[in-house]
This record gives sequence, structure tokens and C-alpha cells, in this order.
Amino acid sequence: MRIASWNVNSIRARVERVVDYLVRDDVDVLCMQEIKCRETQFPYEQFTAAGYDVVLHGLNQWNGVAIASRLPITDVRVGFDQMPGFGAPGDDGSLPLEARALAATINDVRLWSLYVPNGRELDHPHFTYKLAWLDALANDTRAWLTAHPDQPLALLGDWNVAPFDHDVWDVAEFVGSTHVSQAERDAFFAFENVGLADVVRPLVPDGYTYWDYKQLRFPRNEGMRIDFIMANPAFAQLVTDAHIARDERKGDGPSDHVPVVVDLAFGDEDDDRPMFL
Repeated sequence: MRIASWNVNSIRARVERVVDYLVRDDVDVLCMQEIKCRETQFPYEQFTAAGYDVVLHGLNQWNGVAIASRLPITDVRVGFDQMPGFGAPGDDGSLPLEARALAATINDVRLWSLYVPNGRELDHPHFTYKLAWLDALANDTRAWLTAHPDQPLALLGDWNVAPFDHDVWDVAEFVGSTHVSQAERDAFFAFENVGLADVVRPLVPDGYTYWDYKQLRFPRNEGMRIDFIMANPAFAQLVTDAHIARDERKGDGPSDHVPVVVDLAFGDEDDDRPMFL
């Protein structure tokens, strides 16, 4: 089973590219972020024609997450327990919950499509929100793993964190900025303490997943590695291969992110050697 994660940066603007990629790269499941549309605006027809069902959570022209699959989708869940909100308080004083987290079970594998808040600036309320969001997600993941220790689980998406200095083209360019701060990195590595691991990096140690549209960042390969697949041991032992689909940043009208992909093997499939012991 081939599973990919991709911040598509507006599915309505890029549906042809996304569906073409799914078919061309033989992807079974795609976790999408930044779909930037409501359910009534999603281009289901193109996915259906290619053999994919879609579940999604989108509220407006910002954020939004979705999962497309050629296999049956069950146990869909929007958001996670204690997920914080952001924005102007409602009449009851609560903050709006953004469309940033969607889970589903496919082939008995539990998958989350996640669009972690950006953070904006280190002294911005959005940065505090980002850290609280990641902390609540870690707590929810810990509880889930306790209740389902043997079920494969993966958290896929745009994490908006570069965990290591070499995950950006020049860390000196990011001094005093988000994505590389110690607080964000600590929040990211907290998921390792929970019991998850990056299942792509051991197989693809180098490579970026995002290049800004400005200043010729892609031709200069001035990118960032901020899209990850973090998984528990039950998932990791199924992983046989992984890649970053860098070429999807090329051509006309690309997303500024590219797909991050893992291959899983079950039972008697060709290669079921465990990635981690």
C-alpha cells in the first residue's frame, strides 16, 4: 500500500496535477493539507473518475485537510480532544476550531492528515497557539497509543517545523524566526517521547519538501524539510520504502510543497522486512 502526504496549496487550483500524480505514482492513499475549500466546493468528480473516495474537513478558503483513498475509508474523525482554537471568541467565549486535523482508518491503518499552525512570528499569539496545538495533539496521540498499542498509526502532514539545522538551506537565514526555534523543535520531538518516529528520514536522509515561490527558491534548492510521516512501531515495521517526490515542484502551477511517500507491505507481500526492530 502506497501512502502519501501533500500540502496541495488549494485543491481547486491544482486538482488536475494532484489526480494525475496519484495515478502516475500509483498512490493508494493521499493525505492532503491546505485544500482551501469547503466540502461543497471540493472537486470530487475528478477523484471519483480516477477511483478515489474522499473525506475532508474544510471550513472556508483557508486551511482544510482531506484524505483520498482507493481503499475503503472508515472511522473518520474530525479534530482531536482538547484541540485549541484561534481567532475571535464566540458568544460563549470559545475560540474557533480551525480545519487542521482529520483521521481515518484504511486497511486497518490509522492515519491522520495534519496541517500544523504556522506560528507566524515568535512573539505572535499564533506561535503560542501552535505550541498548544502540538501539545494537545501529542497528548491525544499518547492516549490513542495506550488504547490501541498494536494498531498501525501514522501522523502525516505539514508540520511547519524544521527539526534539524540541515532541514533548511541556511539556518542563519532563520535566526529569530519560526520553524527552527527550540520551542517548536521540542514540541516536535515530544512525539518521539510519545512513541512515534519519522519513518521517511532513515530511508531518505536528505531532501527538502517545501520551497517558497519567491526569490527563485526552488531553482536554487533553497528549501525546507517540514512535511513528515511520524508513526508508531506497528506502522514502521510495515514500511519497505519511502521517497520525496521532488519533481512535483516543477512545471506549471505547482504547490510549494511536494508529496512525501511511504510504501507498506502486509503479510505475504513481496517485502515485509521490518524497517525498525
